Amino acid sequence: MHVPDKWDMSAQLFIHQFIHQFIQQYGFAAVITDDLDCSHLPLLLAPLEGQHGTLYGHFARTNPHWKQAEGATVLCIFNGPHAYISPTWYDSQPAVPTWNYSVVHAKGRLELLDDATTVQVLESTIEQYEPSLLDNGGFIPQGYQDKLAKGIVGFKIVIDELQGKQKLGQHRHQRDQQGVAQGLSQSTRTDEKQLLDYMVRHNIGLGNQ
Repeated sequence: MHVPDKWDMSAQLFIHQFIHQFIQQYGFAAVITDDLDCSHLPLLLAPLEGQHGTLYGHFARTNPHWKQAEGATVLCIFNGPHAYISPTWYDSQPAVPTWNYSVVHAKGRLELLDDATTVQVLESTIEQYEPSLLDNGGFIPQGYQDKLAKGIVGFKIVIDELQGKQKLGQHRHQRDQQGVAQGLSQSTRTDEKQLLDYMVRHNIGLGNQ
């Protein structure tokens, strides 16, 4: 991924922590193999496993992509908020439209898991997104686990490389940034509201520095 210095997430303090939090929040990823096949999958991050962390997930067994991905280096793309930016929001003129966005790329070798570990990954996914389902000692009955394991293929990806990019207009001068923030704040579009929320939470591209 092309990442100019001005948009590089590595400019953030505690870079691994920042990118890991991004992955945990926007965990539905595109998993791409070198033949350009792609599967869209929820991935869980184990941040303390390996130098850059380890990702866990599963394919449907009917998806042939898992056979291509086994043992291969894969690219996982995690998309954060993004939106169209109108040139009318800029103080500087003339100006052209653009698209602001945040994204993380993670690369690593995909390894398949045994059935028991695959079921654990599925339960960990439920625990992250709906922990109340596990309150009564486990959502997946023991007798159903064997049947379930036959329908999915679990995997892990030990991350070898992490890249993060935030193109949020932070390189523009203060009045341009303030104009974009105001334009987004007046929008009724969900994607534009989500982008502004991200910018506010991370205090970036708002023109207040």
